Amino acid sequence: MFNGFSHSVMGASHEKKGTVCQDSSAYVANDRYAVAVVADGHGSKKHFRSNIGSRSAVEATLETIENFYRNADEFEEKFPKNPKLVIKSIEKQVIARWNAKITEHLRQNPVTKDEKKDFTTDEFKKIPFESYYGSTLITAVVCEKFSFGFQIGDGSLVAVFEDGETVMPIGDDESAPANITASLCNSNASSMFNSFFEQNKTVAALFTSTDGLYTSFGSDNDFLDYHTIISSQLSEIDEFEGAIVKNLTKRSHFGTEDDTSLSCVYSQEIVDEKNDVLTAKVEENKRLAKERKERMLNRA
Repeated sequence: MFNGFSHSVMGASHEKKGTVCQDSSAYVANDRYAVAVVADGHGSKKHFRSNIGSRSAVEATLETIENFYRNADEFEEKFPKNPKLVIKSIEKQVIARWNAKITEHLRQNPVTKDEKKDFTTDEFKKIPFESYYGSTLITAVVCEKFSFGFQIGDGSLVAVFEDGETVMPIGDDESAPANITASLCNSNASSMFNSFFEQNKTVAALFTSTDGLYTSFGSDNDFLDYHTIISSQLSEIDEFEGAIVKNLTKRSHFGTEDDTSLSCVYSQEIVDEKNDVLTAKVEENKRLAKERKERMLNRA
């Protein structure tokens, strides 16, 4: 049985400006699979409907995964034979669904005078309508036989394995040229995704988060340790989830003061069975963090 949670909180900078939260997040968990997804609408002025774009991205992703799982046995049998091809097919369907959603939204909600007021007539004509809704997207999926994920734009995907190892299986974004943001609104979006597939190691939990979370930490080690701590508490999620929301809210008010989203899916059986292992890993990480701090102080 899979379980999960997702939360999006508004950043302090958006509260000060009186703007909307541009992040969206969701999860789906059932007996067969679980999906964690977050999306971060772009902040620049030409992306003035990016909150709708991020919400549409989350919806398009969940609908696409559900569609591929309509014949679950066949899907899970074929997937490992050519995971890159299957993931690419999923990504393309997500883009198609997202484009259909934003096209329909624009049809029902034409651009207003207020939305145009920050542009000259010539400036506005040069903006592709997809850019109004520009958004990143990070998705993680786990089933009994394997796990996978895909990402366009910034943000993070973290995997916590049953032995407590915690990693970011998708490396730094190399798909976008310098100074160009990888986004669903780009005409070549399908070539800008990065992905991972894992069937040799058993996942305890998968996390997706927008960049507001990562930038609130001082190092990759601290960021990864944070996810190990959460994983060690998933057996008692009903008591712990409130603390997660408070922590996300606190983090969204420091550093970049950006909107922050975190979505998680996990195997209830594995986190219960391996709770002692995960808890021991948390203690080990604390010891290693202390040693790193001491080494830094000694160098000073």
